[in-house]
Amino acid sequence: MVQFGAGLRCPSEKDDSMKSIARVGKAANELGRPQQVGVLYIIDQLCRLGGAERILLRMIERLPRERYLPHLVTFKVAAGLGITDSLSCPLSTYALRRTYDRTAVETARKIRRLIRTQGIQITHTFHETSDLWAGPIAKLSGCPVLISSRRDMGFLRHRKHQVGYRWLRPCFDQVHTVSEQVRNFCINQDGLDPERVVTVYNGVNLPSDRTNSDRYAIKKRFGLDRHKRLVLSVGNIRPVKGFDVFVEAAAHIARAAPDTAFAIAGEDSDTECCRQLREMASARGLKDNFFLLGGLDDVYPLLQAADVFCLLSRTEGLSNALLEAMACELPCVATAVGGNPEVVVPERSGFLVQNEDFESAAQRVIELLEKPGRAQSMGAYGRRVIEDRFTTEVMMRRLTDSYEHLLSVARSKKS
Repeated sequence: MVQFGAGLRCPSEKDDSMKSIARVGKAANELGRPQQVGVLYIIDQLCRLGGAERILLRMIERLPRERYLPHLVTFKVAAGLGITDSLSCPLSTYALRRTYDRTAVETARKIRRLIRTQGIQITHTFHETSDLWAGPIAKLSGCPVLISSRRDMGFLRHRKHQVGYRWLRPCFDQVHTVSEQVRNFCINQDGLDPERVVTVYNGVNLPSDRTNSDRYAIKKRFGLDRHKRLVLSVGNIRPVKGFDVFVEAAAHIARAAPDTAFAIAGEDSDTECCRQLREMASARGLKDNFFLLGGLDDVYPLLQAADVFCLLSRTEGLSNALLEAMACELPCVATAVGGNPEVVVPERSGFLVQNEDFESAAQRVIELLEKPGRAQSMGAYGRRVIEDRFTTEVMMRRLTDSYEHLLSVARSKKS
């Protein structure tokens, strides 16, 4: 994580340096085109494709180009991800280890230059360094709209981040949160004006194929075909995701349904955590039916081959994996943390259990395995929930409505 340093002055709301924006708008009007809005996305790093990274890339992909011109800045990128091959906008990588050394000064100048030469009117930041260091730099550079995206319940924050978020709260024209629970957390923790905090739920693409006719072939591809049923969890492997609780629940389920496979699809973010999970599964008699499948570019086929989705995280902002499982018509058993209760409708699309309560989770999974008719109806209901509230289209509509509102407010302040 890049370190956050002090010494930045937050600009007043009347800070007004938009000459380059005006030049861009004038040129567009002379050519008979509608004025396009430069949007700068800044994220700390792109070294793995977690939930925030995937959503950001989806936002950039779906942003209407007739209205917006996106640009992405990050301070570190992993070459193996192949992001540059598929990214649909310019990507600038500015090296940054600390926010108070000579390199940081040069990086700040590059951000300032980009904002002024590209006519950036909206800067949208993701994660702590982007929020607390790059965001204020964007404001000081004359960008009229600054948005911070908050995506969790602050489990990665240190004391310096807590102080920074409270101190710099006047800089943000709006804060986007991924769930109402995260919204309430940010309002209370950071002292934000509730009028400036907006929930923009994550959105997922709906799978094009809703049939499960190739379930056996899919399970065979992952070495799961020896088992009749599949209970699946998805997420990058680290302690906060509660996969150890999932293993405990699996041990209980296996006693009632020994023909069940238990699989986790997710990147090995924590090697020690992976080792502990394997040892734990073996010690509980799950050596032959517990699988760590690694990260997948497309998790939908595996979700469509599963019988139940189980998410026992210790904390969540809003789980993309949960949304994707429901989009694939899977009944879900999830912990009642973060935004999960805003997605799972108890007794209709799945069940909510308390954090660390692996026994209740196991009982609910067993119930769904033993009653496939009910499991199917729950999965169908969950799909309707996603179609109504959590698609990419709904997310983008909410996002662009926010952008247009803030641009209107910025124009009225200027006039």
